[in-house]
Amino acid sequence: MSDSTTNSDPLLSQRDVLNPYRIGLGFMLRRLKWDLNPQSWRSRAVLRARKDSHAGQKAVILCNGPSLLKVDFDALQRSGVYCFGLNKINLLFDKTSFRPACVVAVNPLVLEQNQGFYNETDLPLFLDSHAASFVKGRPNVAFLHSNVFPIFARDVSISLFQGYTVTFVALQLAFHMGFREVALVGADHNFATKGPANKTVVSGEKDESHFDPNYFAGGVKWQLPDLFQSEVAYTMARDMYAAFGGRVVNATEGGKLEVFERAALTEFLQNSSGA
Repeated sequence: MSDSTTNSDPLLSQRDVLNPYRIGLGFMLRRLKWDLNPQSWRSRAVLRARKDSHAGQKAVILCNGPSLLKVDFDALQRSGVYCFGLNKINLLFDKTSFRPACVVAVNPLVLEQNQGFYNETDLPLFLDSHAASFVKGRPNVAFLHSNVFPIFARDVSISLFQGYTVTFVALQLAFHMGFREVALVGADHNFATKGPANKTVVSGEKDESHFDPNYFAGGVKWQLPDLFQSEVAYTMARDMYAAFGGRVVNATEGGKLEVFERAALTEFLQNSSGA
């Protein structure tokens, strides 16, 4: 078997022996390196200041599926509800005057491809610490540290688990900020491009799996989704919110995500306490 085949398949590239010492040491060294970075101190202060800052309010997470274009953004803007934008949500900005309250991104390929926007925008950003080497640290930017332990972090100021999807990161961040009622829109949980989970592939001429045909297009690299592991993470989020008297609903029009109860966005926004 050629090296190129091995490198292109995430299953074949895994080590044959699970060594907890190697994994633990590697994680500790990466953590120590991040803790010595001044951006980690600044980011932790920003995140701690955000803790429970929106207690008692509702939030909407704008996911990246094609159905996101069905959302009534004028109504969403009028509601005043706090909205999390994800990844390349800025590709929506030429279609509407609506802007999310913040943007969350953690995938290395997305961060690198969209770094121009992240370096220019004044919107609050929550980015994986991988981006600290090419995104300017400034007051509106907080870097998140990711770990390998499959836990829902109720306080993200130290670390969080990515759960194979940026939506899970946003759900943890929302909980950290005090939101206990959260709705997802654009969570189609269904991709036109098929292949092994987490495999890095090269995009075609246009993207049919996201809300904008240029999201992953023109030969850029992106990672295929891991829908099963995402559902495992979503289940953790659903149960954690419920344990604290909250709920996560799926207000997406259509799609295949059934982990969360379904609700119409208009129904969710009723009696919203806003941002």
